Amino acid sequence: MFHLRKTLATLLLCGAATLVQAGETAICYNCPPEWADWGTQLKAIADTTGVQVPLDNKNSGQALAQLVAEKAAPVADVVYYGVTFGLQAQKAEVVGTYKPKGWEQIPAGLKDPEGHWFAIHSGTLGIMVNVDALGGLPVPQSWADLLKPEYKGMVGYLDPSSAFVGYVSAVAINQAMGGNLDNFAPAIDYFKKLAKNSPIVPKQTAYARVLSGELPILVDYDFNAYRARYKDKANVAFVIPKEGSISVPYVMSIVDNAPHRANAEKVLDFVLSEQGQALWAKAYLRPVRAMKMPADVAAQFLPDSDYARAGVVNYEQMAAAQEAFSARYLSEVK
Repeated sequence: MFHLRKTLATLLLCGAATLVQAGETAICYNCPPEWADWGTQLKAIADTTGVQVPLDNKNSGQALAQLVAEKAAPVADVVYYGVTFGLQAQKAEVVGTYKPKGWEQIPAGLKDPEGHWFAIHSGTLGIMVNVDALGGLPVPQSWADLLKPEYKGMVGYLDPSSAFVGYVSAVAINQAMGGNLDNFAPAIDYFKKLAKNSPIVPKQTAYARVLSGELPILVDYDFNAYRARYKDKANVAFVIPKEGSISVPYVMSIVDNAPHRANAEKVLDFVLSEQGQALWAKAYLRPVRAMKMPADVAAQFLPDSDYARAGVVNYEQMAAAQEAFSARYLSEVK
């Protein structure tokens, strides 16, 4: 009887511990550890708030699709995605409202007034190159260079019909080639030409593949390239193409009817806190709150003259054009 009671007591304790552990969890869709150094951010969230956030390797499009599929019975608590997907999530009514601490410090154009989404940081698109994997070829300096036959099989870009960075690539290339958000013909034409060069088109971040040299050239953000060069000590170069590029924000939302609402709020408070924003800066992302980049980090960015080639676009218009562009890309390019 004693052993039975002891066993029952142990089971009850284990059950209580599991409940406590479950209560200290927040599920984030699209928080990949290798992307934007989310790995460091999630560890800091756990250490500071006690909330554990499991790693998740979805991309923006997959995260939104999952939220829509689970609308009646949400699984996720928070979601991270490119700004156009934040706007689409709001339209699909799968996100709730929350204004985290520091809300007033987010510029007006980088948050939904009611709190359906808000920017946490931004990045600038360009060309990330593993110099050692080029086999002696020069580092490409332009979008046009990627079409050259000598780079056949060496160029990668994320799927524009699914990943936000892929869609950003399409918008940037389109603008650089003379198109606009009402006319994506230049981008479609470019991707058709690039298809002849046997590009690699993954759906998820391909950071590790660039570091290994398997994928020598990737259309990606500055923050991933700088992290590869200065933290992972890879011989990686970053180029803002001569024809131009764009900078875009990444945003977060609380999921409507989030299962762990209180924990979700702690996560969102942290990523916008001074500590969280400083961690984004150390990962070479531009924090959304006005704060000075650490001097040693700022010194590792390309010169301002290079960044002058990167502009911004109307993100609402960019979001409105996304679905039609994706359909066109899938039918004409893929």
